[in-house]
Amino acid sequence: MPLQHPKNSEKKLVVIIGGGFAGLNAAKSLANKDQVHVVLIDQRNHHLFQPLLYQVATAGLNPSDIAVPIRAQFSKVENVEIHMGRVESVNLEKKFVITDGVELSYDYLIVAAGAQHSYFGNPEWEEHAPGLKTVEQATEIRRRILSAFEAAENEMDPEKQKALLNFVVVGAGPTGVELAGAIADIARTVLVKDFNHINPANARVLLVEAGPKILASFHEKLSEHALQDLKDIGVEVRVSSRVEKIDENGVIIAGEFIPSRSVFWAAGVQASRMKFTPDVAKDRAGRVIVRDDFSIENFKDTFVIGDMAHFEIEENRSLPGLAPAAMQAGKFVSNVVLQSIKGKARSSFKYLDKGQMATIGKRKAIAQYNSLRMTGVIAWLAWLFVHVLYLIGFKNRISVMAEWTWSYIFSKRGARLITSRDWKLKN
Repeated sequence: MPLQHPKNSEKKLVVIIGGGFAGLNAAKSLANKDQVHVVLIDQRNHHLFQPLLYQVATAGLNPSDIAVPIRAQFSKVENVEIHMGRVESVNLEKKFVITDGVELSYDYLIVAAGAQHSYFGNPEWEEHAPGLKTVEQATEIRRRILSAFEAAENEMDPEKQKALLNFVVVGAGPTGVELAGAIADIARTVLVKDFNHINPANARVLLVEAGPKILASFHEKLSEHALQDLKDIGVEVRVSSRVEKIDENGVIIAGEFIPSRSVFWAAGVQASRMKFTPDVAKDRAGRVIVRDDFSIENFKDTFVIGDMAHFEIEENRSLPGLAPAAMQAGKFVSNVVLQSIKGKARSSFKYLDKGQMATIGKRKAIAQYNSLRMTGVIAWLAWLFVHVLYLIGFKNRISVMAEWTWSYIFSKRGARLITSRDWKLKN
């Protein structure tokens, strides 16, 4: 029998799965609303600002600069409570979720569990090519990058040393472009004077894209500009090149083997796995197909938002997996819940496109908003401003601005720590 939450019986119970951009904004919009009691469930205790995660991976920022405890966001809110746990399944007909073996009933459910990397049927590649979605993955990538330079410093064999300094980024979307650009930057400006037996500037940074161009969602001219920027800072770019194999020795790209211990994955995503009973319609990426109010067909009190949702803006065009889109969806769905409780007609979601941007390196970026396109320093400054603006918490904004200022002036990165996965002391 499902557990009935001990809430005020006059209030409707809203369960939110996931504390990312979509889930957090849904909870904030329902905070202090007399009609509802909210239970937000996330398997981690923090909200993560994923657009800057690549900077943690490349030692530019600390994890605490871009993450905040979810619980702290609602410490003064009486009708929102936080549960750290994992939701295994959802029963749509009986309206309950199973979290850590406990059945919890709900009146309204908002599923915003995000996305994970897709290795296109090759899950064994993940061990050798971590993706970039979590703090743990970011610190692991940082460990591999910094360890590669340390190992190369101690390697006497020139061929092995050369292989250690090969860095391969698979996937040339914004994450892949920014990660590749940041690796090239630290090799050529940050680490260049720190070693005696190697020249970090000789590191080879290779960005691989299966499609015909990088940053496919951007205008053609912006994509070409970004490509030239990458080449200018020393990144080797290969388009129309498919990865065929990744193992502990390196990667095979279009028939060519490239030895590398530092392969990083930014090529594809799929919706987080969630079991629904009964099953629901999904697209090829595993995203749940939703109606114009983000509800599931035949289950009007269950909503799916963020990277888990396939929402068609127009024919053959779905809502992009961007932070502004997720935030808008979270706020919209919370309003739909309140409309439903009051017996009002539901609105249809209208997406406000706020554009997109990507940074390639210091003073190098691209940005577009409708017909407006920017490149170079202006786009870079806009990128800095927008990302600081969207960060949660005054402390984080100040901390990030201080780190960026230090890095810009002195070409230093303060988070160059190699952390081991083994917490036990070694004799």
